[in-house]
Amino acid sequence: MAWVYLLAAGALEIVWAFSMKQSDGFTKLTPSAITIVTMIGSFALLALAMRSLPLGTAYTIWTGIGAVGAFTVGVLFLGEALTPMRMIAALLIVSGLVMMKISAH
Repeated sequence: MAWVYLLAAGALEIVWAFSMKQSDGFTKLTPSAITIVTMIGSFALLALAMRSLPLGTAYTIWTGIGAVGAFTVGVLFLGEALTPMRMIAALLIVSGLVMMKISAH
């Protein structure tokens, strides 16, 4: 169940990162509220996952999901550049996440 919590926490991290961007520096109410609520949910789920997963594994995977997810959302919905170097960087992050998952006990 810890892995389900961790994946959900990572998904909420993507949502809060996107809504924070949409909040325009917390000047827009709805995206600001979504950011705060999803941040709290993300941290709560991460805390639940950390009950049984090692800190290094849980935190690395949580931030990795957020980083690659935010990158993907930026490219797909915000018109951010999809360059070969950025793709390689994202693939390296994903490969690191896979290695962390494989090495977790």
